[in-house]
Parts: sequence; C-alpha cells; structure tokens
Amino acid sequence: MAKIPISIKDGTVIDESQELIVGIDLGTTNSLVAYAIDNVPKVIKHHGESALVPSIIHFDESNNIIVGESAKEKLISFPERTIYSAKRLMGKSYNDLESFKSQMAYRIIETNEEELVKVAVGNKYYTPIELSSEILKALKARVEKELKRSVSKAVITVPAYFNDAQRQATRDAGRLAGLEVMRIVNEPTAASLAYGLGTDSETEKTIAVYDLGGGTFDISILTLQDGIFEVLSTNGDTFLGGDDFDATIVEHWMSEYTGSLNINDKSILQELRIKAEEAKKHLGTNDSFKSSISNISIELDKSTFESLIDPLVKKTLSACESALKDAQLSKEAIDEVIMVGGSTRVPLVKESVSNLFGQEVNDKINPDEVVALGAAVQADILAGNQKGILLLDITPLSLGIETMGGLMDVIIPRNSKVPNKASRQYTTSVDGQANLKITVFQGERDLVEHNRKLGEFILKGIPPMPAGLPKVDVSFMLDADGVLVVNAKELRSETETSLQIKSQYGISEEEMAKMLLDSISNAESDMKSRALLEARNEGNSMLKSLEKFLRDNQSWLTEEQKSMIQDHHTNLKDLLSASDKDAILTKIEDINKYTEPLANEAFTRIVKKELAK
Repeated sequence: MAKIPISIKDGTVIDESQELIVGIDLGTTNSLVAYAIDNVPKVIKHHGESALVPSIIHFDESNNIIVGESAKEKLISFPERTIYSAKRLMGKSYNDLESFKSQMAYRIIETNEEELVKVAVGNKYYTPIELSSEILKALKARVEKELKRSVSKAVITVPAYFNDAQRQATRDAGRLAGLEVMRIVNEPTAASLAYGLGTDSETEKTIAVYDLGGGTFDISILTLQDGIFEVLSTNGDTFLGGDDFDATIVEHWMSEYTGSLNINDKSILQELRIKAEEAKKHLGTNDSFKSSISNISIELDKSTFESLIDPLVKKTLSACESALKDAQLSKEAIDEVIMVGGSTRVPLVKESVSNLFGQEVNDKINPDEVVALGAAVQADILAGNQKGILLLDITPLSLGIETMGGLMDVIIPRNSKVPNKASRQYTTSVDGQANLKITVFQGERDLVEHNRKLGEFILKGIPPMPAGLPKVDVSFMLDADGVLVVNAKELRSETETSLQIKSQYGISEEEMAKMLLDSISNAESDMKSRALLEARNEGNSMLKSLEKFLRDNQSWLTEEQKSMIQDHHTNLKDLLSASDKDAILTKIEDINKYTEPLANEAFTRIVKKELAK
C-alpha cells in the first residue's frame, strides 16, 4: 500500500524526496514542532529562545483567536475566554470530566452526557478538536516562518494510553489545521527514537519510558531489536500530570487562606493556579517559595509540597509495577529508564523512579523537547531519509460506517498498521427496531456522501427493545492482503452477520490523492457540517426526552411547568430546522438547567413509591 505525496496547493502528486514532514508534540501544557535536517532533528525556537508554545487559546470579544504566550497573558484578566489543557478534553464525554470541571475557569457544557464534551466561550461552542487545531495551526505557522516554505504533512504524538476516540480526535484536529497526519506515534516510541534507540539495527535493549507531562502520565516497556520497536506493555493515566501537582497546591492554599482570598472569583482562582505552577518549578531547586495574591502573602516549603504530591507520585510508581507485571519482566531486566515530560524535573519524581528501578534515570535530552525531536525522527523515516527501521505496512484511507445524519464514523483510520482489528459499539434509534443497516465507507471526509461506498448489509432479528438498549458491536478486521471483513453482533441476543470486501477496493493512486486533498481542503466546512448534524442529533434526542418526561409525569407537574416544557420543546424544534449550531446547543443547555430540578423531583417520587410497596 503505497504512500501518496500530494501538493496541498494544486493536488498534484509530487516527488516525496522534496517533501518535508514535521514532528509535532501536541502537549497539555506546552506544544512543540521539530524537523530533521541531514537526519538530525531540531526543534523550532521562538526568536532563538524557547521551543515551547503554551497550549493556550484566547478568544477576544470578537472571537478573534490568539495562541501561545500572548494567550497565556490573558489567563487572569479573561479566565472564561482563555482555554488551557484542551488535550485533557480530547475524546472525552461530559461524564468523563466530572472531577475535572471544578478546576476549569472556563465553561464545559453538558449537551448529552454520552456525547463528546464542548467548551462554551461567550455564545459560541467549541469542541476540543477545534481548540487543538488552533494550537496546531500556530505550530504550522511557526515552522513555515522558520523554513520559509509551506508544510502540509506531520507526525503527531499522543500518550501511549490514549484510546481510539482520543487518537481519532487528534487526527481530526490535524486535518482541521490543514495537515495530513502521516502517523500518530506513541510518545514513548518517539522519545526512544530521539535517544537514537532502535535506529541502530545492532541494538538490542529493553527500556522503560516514564512520561509525566502536564496532563497525562504513561509508562511503557519496549524492546528494541534489529531496528524493530515492540511495545510489551503500557500503563498510565490520561488524567494525571503536572496540572494535578498544581491543583494540590491550589487546594492547600485555598484551605490555608480561606478567610483571606475570595476563592469564588475566577480570576483569583486562575492566579492561584499560575502561582502554584511557579511554586512547583521554584521548589525544584529551592527549599521554600513566597509570593502574594491580592496583597495576601502566600508561601509553600519543599517538604509540604512533596507531601502534597506524594500520593500522585506513588500512583505513577504503581502503574510502573503494573506495566512490568504485564510485560512479565523484573525491574532488573530493564536496561534503561528514559524520563520524558516537564514534570519529571520535580526532584521527588526523579528520586522515586530511580529508587523503583534501582538505577540512575536517563534525562540527558531536554525532557520538554525529547518527544518532538523523536517525532521529527519518525517523520524523517516516513519521508524515506532513514533506512533500517521497520515501518509496518499501512492502510491508505480510513475505513468506517455511516451513522445518524449521514456522518462517517471512522473505525480504522488511514495510516493504521496492517493487519488490524478494531471495533465500536452502536445502538438503535427507534423503539422496537428489529433490523440495523451497516453501510461501509472508505475516505477522509466527515460526511459519507463525499466518501466511497464499499458495501452494506443488514443485521436482522434484533429482539424488540427500547431505543438505545441494544448493544451492536461492529468490528473491522483488515488482513495483510487488504481484505476487510466487517462483522456486526447484537451482544444481548448474539444475533450476528458479516460482510467481506476485497483488497484495495479498485481505487487508483490518483483517486486516492484526490480524496486526501479533498479531505484537507474541505476540513473546515466538513467540521461545520458535522457539528451542525451532531447538534441536531442531540436536539432530536432532547425533544424525545421532553415528550417522554411530560407523558410520564403529568400527574404532579404544575400547569406552569408543563407550559414551560412545551415552550422549550417548540423553541428547540424551530431551531433544529435552522443552521445555527450554537443556538441549538445554547437551547439544549437552557433546557438542561430548567429540567434538572424537575428530573430530581421525578426520581425522588419514584424512589418513595418503590419504598412504599
């Protein structure tokens, strides 16, 4: 399955030897971009100083966007319009963020609890994909300015512990930023490449990569042999990092200075968070930290800081032990421990990891830059500039199925390793639905009408159940010859059927190049269409919920409450026929706020009724 280099400007197939592929570390706290010259990776530095671009996005009152240091300066003055830690929101639903929402100065909204989360800025709503794409656009602009040439291809790194939804969200963010994402690479693999591990075919090592960034932690055990990387095990937490170190300091200060600071003021809360980050860094080389907020003196000593973060550090060590157990290796079998991520600079972290593995850790390469440098090495390999490292065959275009509203739901993303197996669960949208049509598509666009239909089949005989109750597992199995087998199984009844689609699907390299070009050039309009369709889907679900709530609770709702619910229903129904995604989401949020106490009352009445039996 050949790689197809295309020009973003005119869609022509071009000589790959002239193509530049950059490496991007899309981080929770900071992001970086790097590239390789003569097989040597180099990070892009701003004015020759810092390579770090703060992963912060600010929207002014006119919704103009700034990213990076300039945005960071707005954290205190405009906390509700300045978004940070967007990576923590990638691929997450509102339910996933229950414990995290209170730490945010900006507004995370609830539409449907199972849907991916959205961020409200004024009267606009943004997905984490859109937010991350703004960071990627800034990185793209930075490298283009440095090299004075356009950049259209990238390797982007993610934590090894990222799931399918988070990886797909990262791909979508790259596409929305105008980048063809050549490969999503695990951060531990990238770090290993930066250290030159695995680039020498004679090397045979077992390494542990301890990666503690601003928002995520993972530990990976890898073997490197004959230029081949093999991940033996991985463990970690996508909600554990330096941000959580900062949060423990903030909580400590809020408790310590509760009578002095107005902790309900979002600006004060934001300032506390920034001071906590300063304290963490300062205590890396000092015994105490002193500062002030609103003329109130605050302080923290090193021993208190270490006692605050000790449970979090121990949590990472426990994950390391689990990874070793999964790999069926002892600590003594590890040849090298590589430290990745800015949070590994904390002395307690380095000491604890060193003690666990019984050896000095390797942090010779700047832990902030090592992943971006490794991504640049991987990009250089993909560009064909480095030999001797195995790159497994990949699928050239994404494979997925049609979901509600004509949306393409990708199950196996393009550039995935072959052979490959992936699956997702779906459900019915109508009460008593007995049949479910599965339509398979290939392509990179968000709407199936722009992609290539490969085939379809019907899963028959689903037992009658309320909408949403059946669980249909759709699995894609792509073998080394490119033969795709799609299987659908209703898990409660074990009703099952499948479809086989032959290799390569009769698509030419020119058609493939055009599909890739179309996906990038139409990314913004596709994303808007997808967002509107998703908002309408959520709106229709809300309409059904309101109708059911009215039917089930007629006996105790007041006439005023019934009238209000009906008005909400009518207004939302009218909005669904228009094309304003933000207005639909605002209305859904209003309905949730109004109906929440009523839903609680209904639940209380049901419980009382059951207890009275």
